[in-house]
Amino acid sequence: MPNARKTYGTVSAERQRNMSGLEFVQGLAAGTLPLNTMAETLSYDITDAANGRAVVTVEPDERHLNPWGTVHGGLAATLLDSCMGLAIQSTLEKGVGSTTLEFKVSLLRPITPATGLITAEGHVLNCGRRVGTAEGRITDQKGRLLAHGTTTCLIFPS
Repeated sequence: MPNARKTYGTVSAERQRNMSGLEFVQGLAAGTLPLNTMAETLSYDITDAANGRAVVTVEPDERHLNPWGTVHGGLAATLLDSCMGLAIQSTLEKGVGSTTLEFKVSLLRPITPATGLITAEGHVLNCGRRVGTAEGRITDQKGRLLAHGTTTCLIFPS
């Protein structure tokens, strides 16, 4: 179930240009800015943000299942794309944006509703003027690694 304190929608480009990347990502985590509608669709939440780091969580349920009864790999891919991209965004100055150029995901263990809460944590590896790279890890409540990934993002004036 989506977090009741959160709202969903988009933040205008003008408003985003007037915030640093860290202010933007922390606003999403704090609930002072709306999460994107994909977060609502998949019931994930952005729960923590710091410079170069972002955390996304979800408790998988029946809505996330593939035909074989495990959580669809697209959920893990979305969580990793989100946490890694937001980690990069958190390092950017006002008036600078980013977008995913490519990402790679490795799925290591099956995820099911019985897995319980999972956490995707992204960390920046390097962020330059034109390109940023980050890595992400999805773990369960016992700290077991379920999936991991890397991303390359384009950095551009917004």
